[in-house]
Amino acid sequence: MSKQPLYATRHSVCPHDCPSVCALDVDLVAPDRVGRLRGAPQPYTDGVICAKVARYEERVHHPDRLMTPLKRTGRKGEGAFTPVSWDEALDTVATAFRRAAEEHGPEAVWPYFYAGTMGLVQRDGIERLRHALRYSRQHSTICVGTSTPGWAAAVGKGTGTDPRDMAESDLIVIWGANAVHTQVHVMNWVQKARKARHAKLVVVDPYRTATAEKADLHLMPMPGTDAALACAVMHVLFRDGHADRAWMAQYTDVPAELEAHLQTRTPEWAAAITGIPADQIEAFATLYGSTKRSFLRLGYGFTRNRLGAVSMHAAACLPSVTGAWAHPGGGAQYSLSGDFGVDRTLVQGLDAVDRSIRALDMSRIGPVLTGDRRDLGDGPPVTAMIIQNTNPAAVAPHTALVRQGLAREDLFLCVHEQFMTETARYADIVLPATMFLEHDDIYAAGGHPFLQAHRAVMPAPGECRSNHDVICALAARLGAEHPGFALSAWEHVDHMARSVGLSGGDELIEKRWEFRGRSGDDARFRSGFPHQDGKFHFAPHWENYGPLHEQLPKLPDFVPIIDMPDDDHPFRLVAAPSRNFLNTTFSETPTSRKQERQPTALIHPDICARLGLTDGGRVRIGNRRGSVVVAVRAFSGLQAQTVVVEGIWPNDDFADGNGINTLVSAEPAPPNGGAVFHDTAVWLRAEAVS
Repeated sequence: MSKQPLYATRHSVCPHDCPSVCALDVDLVAPDRVGRLRGAPQPYTDGVICAKVARYEERVHHPDRLMTPLKRTGRKGEGAFTPVSWDEALDTVATAFRRAAEEHGPEAVWPYFYAGTMGLVQRDGIERLRHALRYSRQHSTICVGTSTPGWAAAVGKGTGTDPRDMAESDLIVIWGANAVHTQVHVMNWVQKARKARHAKLVVVDPYRTATAEKADLHLMPMPGTDAALACAVMHVLFRDGHADRAWMAQYTDVPAELEAHLQTRTPEWAAAITGIPADQIEAFATLYGSTKRSFLRLGYGFTRNRLGAVSMHAAACLPSVTGAWAHPGGGAQYSLSGDFGVDRTLVQGLDAVDRSIRALDMSRIGPVLTGDRRDLGDGPPVTAMIIQNTNPAAVAPHTALVRQGLAREDLFLCVHEQFMTETARYADIVLPATMFLEHDDIYAAGGHPFLQAHRAVMPAPGECRSNHDVICALAARLGAEHPGFALSAWEHVDHMARSVGLSGGDELIEKRWEFRGRSGDDARFRSGFPHQDGKFHFAPHWENYGPLHEQLPKLPDFVPIIDMPDDDHPFRLVAAPSRNFLNTTFSETPTSRKQERQPTALIHPDICARLGLTDGGRVRIGNRRGSVVVAVRAFSGLQAQTVVVEGIWPNDDFADGNGINTLVSAEPAPPNGGAVFHDTAVWLRAEAVS
């Protein structure tokens, strides 16, 4: 870390794919050089930030950062490029897009993006280009495609209890999130509750994570079986008098039907499915039911399987059985993203959307690019793409199929990036991108209710340009018409700030954060839930949340549609987040790489002994989609059938060059699609160290 004298401190906001959206104070050691990043005293993030963002100097000033536009000179995937001017690069992209549209129709062009930045300007402007030119739409499923329908089917939209209420809780349950790795602020509020109220912490996770190590009780289900656990807990709540029937009668839809349905969903029934001993389920249910100030913090991880939406819905039902929503420190939170009310019409071009244009599932980029008619329908193949804010060659499911599609010579690919990622190596044109400290943006969080914005705190290095500038430059070359293309990034920020009642972006910058959450009676849902009938829904109307709903149960339940183990694939793989990477971001920085060391599988010692695996040796993990080779760590903190590999390492860091998502299916999860990263049956065998 730099030891240079402080030049200035500027305010900013962390843009990364994390619910916390931290307010930052940025120490500059020169007008164009960043020192350390520190947390600012925002009411939720409370001056705390994660270590990987604190050392952001390593990313901003990394010697491998892209600085000039590049044009491919070798074969796709080889990474052979030569520098070109911005005009030549953008003209090349525009010509390729125009040709694709002329030869096959506009749907042959597929702009592709996700959450490398969560800023509403720099992330979402690509949608405006798409809609204005009638390119193929994107069904954005890769992160919350399985979790959001489950929560919405229960609660009504992305809202919930203010996370700061955890300070008033007597029991906090973290379900399906390794907060120490991915949401450090949750742990900050857990600690406040422990100090103030001696609150207990329960963690539900398939392995002993860094978060589970801090818990008073850790429940360790087999991956994908969380719905069975939730049903058994509710069974005990009804059976033992912990259900608040008066509250349910006023605020829920079918409490009597739910109680009757759950009579056979006993702890013993759930134990056979989840692998959690029945007495542990009983103990958790009794603790939860006898603690009115119980806060349920639901993560994304436990939903990333074929039954994920059902699991989210079932877990979300718990505070409605006990009436915990009504109590200070009680209730539940998944995401508050539905509370912000920001008008995104101008930035996304929503007034130009044509719903008759096909929407391609981003999680199925492999099948899409290899011509699967289940995805393409009667439309043309995708022959031109621009990719911003994501690295699908490593991140997307069924990696081998993704790479096969990206390698097509008839596919023109432009990648706008900060580093030469694996996806960028397949590009025809690579454009250098700014980082968040170098452009303006506005942020609506998922993990807290505060709207935030920032101005650039330093100039962009080299020839780097922002996402917004690139999209507008392409729009001009392609003749795309929409008022949003004529605005600067800051003018978009200003417009969105005014849409929530502020005088503009300057007021938001001056305030630094603006509360957009629920308050008064709404904070405890005394005015009802945001369904049309005002009720919390125990009976989900899955048909309203996507076309793939036929297999889903009418009430909370476990149905065996996950990738169940069999004789050929007896283990269940979880590709979990690591502490020092965020998807593939930070996998290029030296400290993060040093601390993560190498791709490693956590395997139960009994399985290691049975298969002849040695701690520190190597194992090959495989299924019908391929195989990967990783190091072995004997680890007792999981069930014997469960295998965990943390972090999305670059494919090249694996012995065979095949990354962990090689093993993950691109099958869409019901009811509305979604990536099933934690729903993978595999085999294991010892691999000799060469």
